[in-house]
Amino acid sequence: MSRPGTTGGVTIQARHQARVAAALQGGGLVEVIALAGVYLAAARAGLSLAAEGSHISAVWLPSGVALGGLLLWGVSRWPAVLLGAWTVALALDVSPLVGLGVAAGATLEAVLGALLLRRVACSRELHRVRDVVWLGGGAALCALLGSGLGSLSLVLGGLVPHAQWAASAWLWWMSNLLGMVLVTPPLLLLFGSWRARWNWTWETWVLPATMVAVCVGVFAFPQPGSGQAHALTFLLFPLSAWAALRCGPRGAALSSLFIALAAIAGTARGLGPFYTVDLLPRGLVVLQLFIGITSLTGLLLAAARAERREAVEMLELLATTVRAVHEGVLICEVREPGVLNTVFVNEALCALVGRRREELVGTAPGALLASPDVSEPRQLEDALREERSLRAEVVLQRPDGTRVWSEMQLSPVRANGEAVTHFVATHRDVTATKELQARLVAAERVAAVGTLAAGVGHEINNPLAYLALNLEAAQRSLAAEGAGAPAGVRDALGSVRGAQEGAERIRLIVRDLRVFSREESPEHGLVDLNALVPPAVRVVLHALRPRARLVESFGKVPRVLGSEARLGQVLLNLLVNAMQAIPEGDPGRHEVRVRTRTDATGHACVEVEDTGGGIPPDVLPRIFDPFFTTKGNEEGTGLGLAICHQIIRAHGGELRVHSVPGQGATFTLLLPPATVRSAGPSPVMASSSRQAARGAEAEEAGLPASSCGRRGRVLIVDDEPRLAQSMRLLLEPFHDVVIVTDGEAALARVGQGESFDVVLCDLQMPGMDGIAVYRRLVAQAPALVSRLVFISGGASSPEGRVFVETVANRVLEKPVRPDVLLATVEATLAGGGPPEVAARGAVGGARRG
Repeated sequence: MSRPGTTGGVTIQARHQARVAAALQGGGLVEVIALAGVYLAAARAGLSLAAEGSHISAVWLPSGVALGGLLLWGVSRWPAVLLGAWTVALALDVSPLVGLGVAAGATLEAVLGALLLRRVACSRELHRVRDVVWLGGGAALCALLGSGLGSLSLVLGGLVPHAQWAASAWLWWMSNLLGMVLVTPPLLLLFGSWRARWNWTWETWVLPATMVAVCVGVFAFPQPGSGQAHALTFLLFPLSAWAALRCGPRGAALSSLFIALAAIAGTARGLGPFYTVDLLPRGLVVLQLFIGITSLTGLLLAAARAERREAVEMLELLATTVRAVHEGVLICEVREPGVLNTVFVNEALCALVGRRREELVGTAPGALLASPDVSEPRQLEDALREERSLRAEVVLQRPDGTRVWSEMQLSPVRANGEAVTHFVATHRDVTATKELQARLVAAERVAAVGTLAAGVGHEINNPLAYLALNLEAAQRSLAAEGAGAPAGVRDALGSVRGAQEGAERIRLIVRDLRVFSREESPEHGLVDLNALVPPAVRVVLHALRPRARLVESFGKVPRVLGSEARLGQVLLNLLVNAMQAIPEGDPGRHEVRVRTRTDATGHACVEVEDTGGGIPPDVLPRIFDPFFTTKGNEEGTGLGLAICHQIIRAHGGELRVHSVPGQGATFTLLLPPATVRSAGPSPVMASSSRQAARGAEAEEAGLPASSCGRRGRVLIVDDEPRLAQSMRLLLEPFHDVVIVTDGEAALARVGQGESFDVVLCDLQMPGMDGIAVYRRLVAQAPALVSRLVFISGGASSPEGRVFVETVANRVLEKPVRPDVLLATVEATLAGGGPPEVAARGAVGGARRG
């Protein structure tokens, strides 16, 4: 029976010969010798605690030293365990083969335990419950191997009877298990994390003293089997728990080791409650159970406290991080399906919605939403019901009524891995982005409307021009009948004059559209505010009449430097707001008053006053805020007054508002007067300002109704045959007229030697336009260039606008009034023209560049 044991021992040594050599190299030899020495010292201490007349100890301390040493220094130090265990076995007067079997069992026990705990990543700090469980479970499993081989070796060596093999193996297993549970944790905690410092407090002094006193009272007196002594042992459990909860895993390991050594020492000397006459095995088992329960309970409590502390620290870190982030964070708890309760908000969200944390915690998160879009709450409800994530833009309501656009990311939280217990909503303030987007959309709409207005105006100009010219020709023919004309002719003359008035009104409307759609509006020049008011009034007059009467009061105002189109936009917006503030149905009771004057500081002042319901005091301070509106979605976006305020501030002025509830509102526009500069305004806007200033004077002064000079030869170049024919009918009584419909035909006639006194050329034509005709005439017939008059329906290209503003020739804007056309031809024949004609420009007359 001894041969297999010998062969097994030789096989083990041969299998690990290479590892032994590696372990003996360098510092490994020192560690092997040191571990073997500690193993022998622990064995000596364990044997000293053995029961009298027996080599069996309740706790085999070397098993814990072996496992702890291999975990600290590596499994390659296993020869130290083999050497120490064999030496101890030989010291107990057993044969070398039996000793080798016992040593092999102890070595395999420690090696497998170390490999298993490293495999499962058991932490040396034992700060997790799983680490303690793996340590206890791994020790119990590996101790089976060591106790089984050791007790079997003793049976085979004849040292233990076959009948007592099971009892011997049980006690051996329990002693090895408790040795690993008691000794390994202190080694790992004291040497594995030697840098960790003790937190010396009054508890670190009181607790050991109390524990020593209780252990002395329990285990230092001969009271075997005493019920009172057994009761006193329960005092050690709260002390062990105290050490675990207040001092952590190290306190739990050291206190358990001290209690175990005191209990074993007292029992081995016949003292304490666990000593019995038949100590083996009944009394020893009770002692081992006491030690095992005490040590494992302390380690588990310490690990649970450490895990809880780490969890609390992590939660505090997360909470601090969430509080510090710039985005608003809201966490709500699902109380029941469809019912949410806010449990956490960070500072960023409080600042975003303008509320204190106490006001938000405990409330329903939906109370913060103030979205005008009904689809957003519906999407939110669907996401909550379906327990899914949602990204959406919502509007949050502040206590003062202001609204904040927020990009919300809603995420469900499944705390238990199944049901959704919480929802986390992050809010990012995108109000500025929404404002920029709205301004961009508004600018694009204005640009689109301006382009549409310019296109519509251009398309209307041509038919309106020949309509006006034909009406003028019909009026002249009917007027030639004199006072003795039949009644039907007089009625027809009245109808023609009424049609002329309608055509004139259409011309003014088209002119106003072109003023507000002018693309060169960013240019600044001298602007007469008195000239800007009538066009804006005419745009809203048709919608204002069912609501109120319009009262205009014009005073002397200084010219201002600015954009004519932008200032006209402001006036138009103020008039529209005044109109919308008055309900329909009682125009005799309400009025909208427009006044221009110079204030005490010399600023140009325009006031728009209405008799509507006024503006509430709580709304008045926010009247110029972007996106703030008291109108419905169909009437406004809250950008009109904000844009007006921005335009006036860009011009260096101020836009004020005064209102009394129930008595209407007054908007006051103040602009600084223009200062004279050496450089002067830009030629584009200076020309535009001169046109606006002189246009009304020219219309009021009137122009010659017919030619009174010599008869000339006029060439009309226009791609619109009806317009050309209308001009021909108007001019033929006084001049010889030739019509062509394109520029190449006109140049061909000039090239063939035909002479013309006046050339009326359309500026915009397909193929060769008026600009190309002008340039060709400069090269081919320079004498005719000064007699070239352009007719324009509005220059749509940048090149055309620059040409119109810089060319020296007269430019007539469609629709051309008949008297203006006749006067322009007469002035060209005479080689000059009245200043009124030269300055008319955009109001339907002629002008020089």
